[in-house]
Amino acid sequence: MSGHYEAPIREPLILGEKSYHDITEDIARPIESKAGKLWWFAFYIALVAFIYGVGCIAYTIGTGIGVWGLNRTINWGWDITNFVWWVGIGHAGTLISAVLLLFRQKWRMSINRSAEAMTIFAVVQAALFPCIHMGRIWLAYFVFPIPNQFGSLWTNFNSPLLWDVFAISTYFSVSVVFWYIGLIPDFAMVRDRAIKPVTKKIYNILSFGWGGKAKHWQRFEEISLVLAGLATPLVFSVHTIVSFDFSTAVIKGWHSTVYPPYFVAGAVFSGFAMVQTLMSIIRKVCHLEDYITRRHIEYMNIVIVVTGGMVTVAYITEFFIGWYSGSRYEDFTYFSIGAATGPYWWAFWLLILCNVLVPATLWIKKLRINFLWTFIVSIVINIGMWFERFDIIVINLSRDYLPSSWTKFEPSFVDVGIFLGTIGFFFVLYLLYARTFPVIAQAELKTILKSSGESHKKHNLEHEHH
Repeated sequence: MSGHYEAPIREPLILGEKSYHDITEDIARPIESKAGKLWWFAFYIALVAFIYGVGCIAYTIGTGIGVWGLNRTINWGWDITNFVWWVGIGHAGTLISAVLLLFRQKWRMSINRSAEAMTIFAVVQAALFPCIHMGRIWLAYFVFPIPNQFGSLWTNFNSPLLWDVFAISTYFSVSVVFWYIGLIPDFAMVRDRAIKPVTKKIYNILSFGWGGKAKHWQRFEEISLVLAGLATPLVFSVHTIVSFDFSTAVIKGWHSTVYPPYFVAGAVFSGFAMVQTLMSIIRKVCHLEDYITRRHIEYMNIVIVVTGGMVTVAYITEFFIGWYSGSRYEDFTYFSIGAATGPYWWAFWLLILCNVLVPATLWIKKLRINFLWTFIVSIVINIGMWFERFDIIVINLSRDYLPSSWTKFEPSFVDVGIFLGTIGFFFVLYLLYARTFPVIAQAELKTILKSSGESHKKHNLEHEHH
């Protein structure tokens, strides 16, 4: 027909004309083959940073937190900054897995597994800092209402710090279960391909006897939806509770009702940026270019643009309300003229550059689908989000209500060493995960193979021809 119009087919989520067998081979290759030089290079760097961090933590525990840069005015500093930063990074994994599963977004299938692993590893790093900050880490069990040497010591449930304990432990538990349930079909795939008896035995235990029957798949999908429904409120509740650490205080600049939604948007913002960083690395290291495509990168960048816009609006709101209130104390908060021109002016402008100006470039489509630029922007965003938490804590505390107690915070080598150690620990866990677990949910990926673009179109044309 002369007037026939053929709608353009969307860019496929899987490139390279893959078959079911090709997907299995590609996903299993990083587990079954030897690690390359690039993997070993990254692993040794992360391991050195981790060992140095362990040494700094041991020095802190043995000597006391006086080795940090804290002082009488700033009793929250580098450690709580890192704690909030790591919790924020852990948000994107559950969002990608749970929320996008409920909305039936198929593009999540190539990235959800690594995002879930990132969530678990980031929460592990976050949990270290409150424990060390206690000073006497061997008394950490005091936060739980259990019998101890003082009899029945009941904790103060009015404290937001205790809310953190329950929120993060709940979030961690649900994330681990959600991640493990999704791995069961892939463990069975590795089990069936294993040659060594020990390997086959280990993955047989991990797969819980998965046989791929219709009943197994039915239960798998049901439990996945139930866990997604449970995990979705956690995406919003966990960082909301973390924001209560600040918003329930009466310190200037913290006592704000905008903090809960602002912290949640910032957490998703930084979390998706970290996912982009990890996906860019794992895409090259594990040779998964056909499964993590420009379409995946673009969709995640769109989420970054949206949440980055929310964060920018929160920044403007904080600045305007502080100015409009007329309170002279507000001029010494992290979003004020005083912050922009004071002793921490460099941290303020780094925040604006990394979180507002650089992510705005993703509005341009050519940059939004560019792998190298996406990798650079993702690193810049996480640097900016770290400085946001640093500004909130340090700038607000350094200029108290009493000018006589004004002081400046300078991190010690122990502060820096512990932070570098957690980054190293995070990448050690992630690199080991990439060598032992399937980094992409191959069972889910096969469900979209037939409807992925040109191969389906070619198959239809051949069928019509015959």
